[in-house]
Amino acid sequence: MPHATAADGTRIAYQVRGEGQPLVLLAGQSNNHHWWDPIRADFEAAYRTITLDWRGTGDSDKPDEVYSTPGFADDVVAVLDHLGLDRAHVYGTSMGGRVAQWVAINAPSRVRALVLGCTSPGAAHGYERSKEIRRALADPARTGAVLLDLMYTPAWLAANPGPYPVLGDKSMPSYAKARHLVASNKHDAWEGLPSIIAPTLILHGTDDIFSPVANAQLLADRIPHARAELIDTARHAYFHEFRSVAGPLVLDFLAAQDRA
Repeated sequence: MPHATAADGTRIAYQVRGEGQPLVLLAGQSNNHHWWDPIRADFEAAYRTITLDWRGTGDSDKPDEVYSTPGFADDVVAVLDHLGLDRAHVYGTSMGGRVAQWVAINAPSRVRALVLGCTSPGAAHGYERSKEIRRALADPARTGAVLLDLMYTPAWLAANPGPYPVLGDKSMPSYAKARHLVASNKHDAWEGLPSIIAPTLILHGTDDIFSPVANAQLLADRIPHARAELIDTARHAYFHEFRSVAGPLVLDFLAAQDRA
């Protein structure tokens, strides 16, 4: 497994598949690159896909120290540097979308086009999940079932018994899970969003209550020249369950930027 080295010496594992212009795919909180396994092939015919294991997950180092979404963004740039890539398309979902915001804010010349999925600008200015959901997720006996219900529709779950790649990296140390949770909860990119210069597409499921759908238009209004597309009846894992809708939306958007 190849690794890039971050500025603080942490080794970040990454994976490259496909050919073409580079497309970085960023996973959700406490997940590694396997988050993208069910749909990665949808992008590989047109793009050189690049994933990574967040610090604390997968084959990356797992330092027990403060993590942050801007810090994760620096790790993404370290991977681009290691690969010798000046620019790439960046598609981040959930916490990965929060990190993608910082990549576009802090390293604007590195982002050719930006896709933000099922994400938010942060708790200070965004719409957060309810206290009831937070309490349910905090109950170890219920966490898995609650997450599945937040991610997928009941009909899809009944027809697709799993495994489900979006429920977290089970190999993560407990301290790393806690560090990821704090990093995501403390995310606040509000002041930086108007400085984003990359063309931006925002995707969200209309029935997402894990990261409430109102965040989509909030981001679209805050980021210059951004547009939001809502996927009807989709929940948090819209990109997986509704891949036949979401995938073409992303591919068409990126192709338009490639032609520009």
